[in-house]
Amino acid sequence: MAIATDYSDARSLPQSSSGGEDYTHYRIVKAKYPARFFGTLFAAFVIVVTLQSILTNPKWGWSVFAEWFFAAPVLAGLARTLLLTALATVLGFALGTALALARVSKSPLLGGLSWAYIWLLRSIPLIVLLLILNNLGYLYATVRIGVPYTDILFAEYPTISILSPFAAALIGLSLNQAAFSSEIIRGGILSVDQGQLEAAAALGLPRTRQAFRIILPQAMRTILPTGFNEIISLAKGTSMVYVLALPELFYTVQVIYRRNLEVVPLLMVATVWYLIIMTVLSVGQYYIERYFAKGALRNAPVSLFGPTLRRLFGAPILARPQIEPASLVSSHGQLPPLPKTGAQRETFGQWRAPGWVKIHGVSKSFGQLKVLDNIRLDIKAGSVTAILGPSGSGKSTLLRTINHLERVDDGFITVDGELVGYRKSGRTLYELKEKDILKRRAEVGMVFQSFNLFPHLTVLENIIEAPVSLKRLSRPEAINLACDLLARVGLGDKTNTYPRQLSGGQQQRVAIARALALRPKVLLFDEPTSALDPELVGEVLDVIKELARSGTTLIIVTHEIGFAREVADTVIFMDAGKIVETGSPDQILNRPANARTAEFLAKVL
Repeated sequence: MAIATDYSDARSLPQSSSGGEDYTHYRIVKAKYPARFFGTLFAAFVIVVTLQSILTNPKWGWSVFAEWFFAAPVLAGLARTLLLTALATVLGFALGTALALARVSKSPLLGGLSWAYIWLLRSIPLIVLLLILNNLGYLYATVRIGVPYTDILFAEYPTISILSPFAAALIGLSLNQAAFSSEIIRGGILSVDQGQLEAAAALGLPRTRQAFRIILPQAMRTILPTGFNEIISLAKGTSMVYVLALPELFYTVQVIYRRNLEVVPLLMVATVWYLIIMTVLSVGQYYIERYFAKGALRNAPVSLFGPTLRRLFGAPILARPQIEPASLVSSHGQLPPLPKTGAQRETFGQWRAPGWVKIHGVSKSFGQLKVLDNIRLDIKAGSVTAILGPSGSGKSTLLRTINHLERVDDGFITVDGELVGYRKSGRTLYELKEKDILKRRAEVGMVFQSFNLFPHLTVLENIIEAPVSLKRLSRPEAINLACDLLARVGLGDKTNTYPRQLSGGQQQRVAIARALALRPKVLLFDEPTSALDPELVGEVLDVIKELARSGTTLIIVTHEIGFAREVADTVIFMDAGKIVETGSPDQILNRPANARTAEFLAKVL
């Protein structure tokens, strides 16, 4: 069956010089959406009718509104509302942050106390809480400062003289706000990927810095929308303090309209002031969200007033300063010469002697599943060890036990004879406190499968964060080192770029530079190419090859058999949590002694 096609009109179409049609001068007609057009007309009609009704109806009392809008009593009440909102926001969110951190802490008693507070305060209506605080003097006539459960007393005050209506209102609003904000903050903390916490811990960052520099800034993107809802609710909720006869905005308006009986105009005074407060808070929310969105998007959100300011002043306001690597190196001087241990160790210098890793009978289980079973290894300083095996064989878990990201159930691991997570006394191991573990962990760098770069920090900030916070280097020294490392991994022009603006291979190279910035004794790679497209694998493997030639102790979990054959001194094959076979690349990959090793290699080669 033939399909008839009419090409008779083709001659009338303009032709390009190459014989094809020339589409460059065609007129483009946009698609029409009748429903959208009529919807716009309807919205405009509603707006016009509403404004006409409000502005022309004399019963709205706009002359009375104008008389009282800037009246001294109203402004005094407005000032008290703003003061209560600001103070209760700061105190409520500060206490809410502490409650949220308590909820996610590992102390069951502290977490339970935090949960009980939140449960109680969310259950009590705000008006009831305010009345209880206002009558606290009935329950406790005096406030005593001294040593509990003794007769030692430093001072004593009547409760009624301390707890004024304003103080009661502020305490009540803050306590109520803390209960709700704590759950908002906890939700934000839980929204941050666990890999971010692991990356911060692997770098040896102190727990406080992990929380306030890494986790909370990322959590803010989740916290801010609902957090500002709470602040706006708080600003309106201050009207509840009328039960304490405290003359804030709404109470002041009530007093006035009870005297002059102009109810609607005075309510409009309060309404318009509340609208102004909410508008200012909404604009503030937009810019704060925009600030914390840095690094989360490839292109930053557009500024509300940026185009206008650029037209007026000709330059962006509060532009982020850009750091030029070349100027940094020249202004801070060159890095000191890097010690070399051979002719091939010129691309990556060795800042400290490589570490010797010994794994003594390590076992690890997750519930009933035994992931590591009596692992014993001796990894020589300066060697390159590749760990192969099927998924679920325990390779990554073994790697994570070396820097104590995973606690072992039995056995222990040493780096240069020192335990990473424990202190040995006789035949007993005492686990170190977290701050001591972090210090030792910084000597064992780690590059993660999913990069785990901090998305809210630039490439440069990612690299200098740990050396500066751990006081290994001054900030100028750290910046200079970071620029040098970025140049060595081929990313010298990416200092001011955010991770999300990089390809996967570039992100992994930045992760390698970040790990190297701490000058570790041992460098761990957890399947560094498995999250990359095949085209990007080569650029990461090239960097690792240079590291292998530099003399750094490398332990690499990988599925890249050819790479392991080329760079490794030792190849380890694992299966079902056990080391099945260990030997040179030639021996393991070409002449495996174990049948399970041969079976695995037959499938992947």
